[in-house]
Amino acid sequence: MKKLMLAFAVSVAFAPAAAHAASSAPAADQNLPMPAYGKDKPIPVPKIAKKTLPNGLVVWFVPRQGLPRVDYVLAVRGAGFAADSPQTPAFAGMLAGLLNEGTAKRDSRAIAEAAQAMGGEVAGSPTSDGIVVSANALASQAGPMMQLLAEIARTPTFPESEVQLAKANALQSLRVSETQPTFRAERALNRAVYGEHPYGRTTPTVESINAVTQDMLRAEHAKRMRPDRALLVIAGNIKEAEAMKLAQAAFGDWKASGPAPAETASAPGTAKPARILLQRDGSVQSTLRLGSPGIAASAQDQIPLRLASTILGGGFSSRVNTNLREEKGYTYGASAGARMHRAGGAIVGGADVRNEVTGAALNEYFGEYTRIGTELVPTREMEMNKRYVAGGYLLTNQLQRGVANTLAANWLVGLPAEFLGEYVPRIQKVTPEQVRDVSKKYFAPEKQSIVVVGDQKAVGEQLKAFGEFTVTDK
Repeated sequence: MKKLMLAFAVSVAFAPAAAHAASSAPAADQNLPMPAYGKDKPIPVPKIAKKTLPNGLVVWFVPRQGLPRVDYVLAVRGAGFAADSPQTPAFAGMLAGLLNEGTAKRDSRAIAEAAQAMGGEVAGSPTSDGIVVSANALASQAGPMMQLLAEIARTPTFPESEVQLAKANALQSLRVSETQPTFRAERALNRAVYGEHPYGRTTPTVESINAVTQDMLRAEHAKRMRPDRALLVIAGNIKEAEAMKLAQAAFGDWKASGPAPAETASAPGTAKPARILLQRDGSVQSTLRLGSPGIAASAQDQIPLRLASTILGGGFSSRVNTNLREEKGYTYGASAGARMHRAGGAIVGGADVRNEVTGAALNEYFGEYTRIGTELVPTREMEMNKRYVAGGYLLTNQLQRGVANTLAANWLVGLPAEFLGEYVPRIQKVTPEQVRDVSKKYFAPEKQSIVVVGDQKAVGEQLKAFGEFTVTDK
């Protein structure tokens, strides 16, 4: 206690002297320039071991030191939204969500308890191009978790009680979504951009949800979930030989059922620009969406288009956000950029703005689209955005879960394993001329459809300058 009191007394005694020294220090020069950026850190590219099992399953192993943990990602191509029929849009969402709700060996509770006991979790999720089943566990439980992953992916039973619960939840979620202007705007824009292509059918309907049955789920699972269309990514603190042995034990006897489904047809490269006003009575703001057909993730223009998207509308400091939010005060946030899938993509921009600036906001969007397609991006802005892309990519792939997810996502859209290490170097080589040229090609204002969710009485007059709008409440 005496030592504590002495230390306190000493600190109090010296406090006035420290305060006097701080107050007498010269004021910092507020006009000094920002310090130079630090030297870029290289993106670590892991060694990826590859093997294809006799049944066609591709296995990639990424060794990682550090935490005693293992991450698995099983990606099945052609099993996602693009495989859904026009009568059952978004069926893949229910299929993926029900994979871990009951298998031939365990019910949903037993699955959850088993995963928790291994220090991890397991679940499925859909994308436009496939279904992804992810799992993780302590490295000491690598074998049991691999077996659980295989059990869920290969032998789900879709218990009737779980199917009915999933349908009830989906209907309730849809009712809530229908009240959200963003949901309505995105759905309408997808239709305008993709037409009848399956990439435009990613949201369910009441009819499609009610149509789902246990038999349908089992039949579609047998058709879609197959080893010859699958990739298994293993990342973690285990040996390569052990990882491949576990994959063989869990998935080696997995057999495909029937012929493989047809590949997804190419999405349209052009579309007649639409003008759609979705009526929302009494709305005090407008939800804006601009869009046109884009390109596939593996297309030749994809690298410069990714950087152009970042510069134009991919971050807080992007051009459209700086313009509409920081300079004009029209919105809390604005974005624009390319969305890329395996067989095509879309160019999408959007913001929520006050009624009275609806037309002005569209003018600013088109002004930024025109500017990036006609003027060269200044060197400083190019470098800032390249660093932003590199930094974000490094953070995303710092954890082994991120690496596994990135590899699987890239594979689903047709990109090789090597793209993991090639992406940032290729971004760094993009020139201002390339950004201008791809922007002129894909962000051309005359190609953009416009969707507005708002009150016609409040915004209709402003929209006349952009063409004739079809007004609907659907």
